[in-house]
Amino acid sequence: MTRYLITFSEESITFPAEDLRDVVSDAAEVVAAAKEAGVWVLGAGLKGYDAMVVEPDGTLIPSYALLSANVAGFTVVDVDTEEEAHEWARRIAVACRAAQEVRELLDGDAFGRTGAGDPDT
Repeated sequence: MTRYLITFSEESITFPAEDLRDVVSDAAEVVAAAKEAGVWVLGAGLKGYDAMVVEPDGTLIPSYALLSANVAGFTVVDVDTEEEAHEWARRIAVACRAAQEVRELLDGDAFGRTGAGDPDT
C-alpha cells in the first residue's frame, strides 16, 4: 500500500457561504466511506492565513508572503494504486466543491535513515 496526500487550496474554494453546511455534510460522508474502505489515514481542514514559516535560524515569516496558494485542507489515504488515490481525490473534490491535488508520500526509507531515529536500529 502507498500513502497519498490529497490537498486543496483556499483559492479553489468558490462555493457560496450558504452551501458550507452541505459541503461539510458531503465531506463527512466521503470520510466515512474512506474509513469503511480502510484507506483513511488522517485529514483535516487548516486554519487560514495565520500560518508561519520557520527559517533554520528561527526567523518567522508569514506563509502568505512566500506561497502562491494556501492549503485549506488535506487528506492522507493508503491505497494500492495511484488510480485509487485519484478516485478518492475525485470524491473529495465533489464533496468539497474544490479541485484536489494528489501527491505520493515518500516512504521514510527514501531519506536513507540509519542510526538515530530509525525504528529498525
